[in-house]
Amino acid sequence: MLAGVGVYGVMAYAVSQRTQEIGVRMALGATAASVFRMMLGDAMRLVAAGVIVGVVAAAWLSRFLTSLLFQTERFDPWTFAATAAILTLVAAIASYVPARRGTRIAPVEALRAE
Repeated sequence: MLAGVGVYGVMAYAVSQRTQEIGVRMALGATAASVFRMMLGDAMRLVAAGVIVGVVAAAWLSRFLTSLLFQTERFDPWTFAATAAILTLVAAIASYVPARRGTRIAPVEALRAE
């Protein structure tokens, strides 16, 4: 839940910071679908990097936490894969709303914003 709220906040901020860029792209002929793919693609690249770093860090730190793990091996690939998949899904859902909002920006309003 916390990861989803965090990703949503970061994406909403990124869309608000890139309003002019999105307006220029749409004024030059970009479609709403291409802007949506761009925003969602940027978010998912960051999520992928975070998941990779997180899995590596968790694998390394799990040797220090063996006494706290209940009925789980030190490096359980199913647990790591399921956690990574769930977090990626939550991040994709949390990124959808701000990316969709970015497609509804009117080019004239975006260029007038600053």
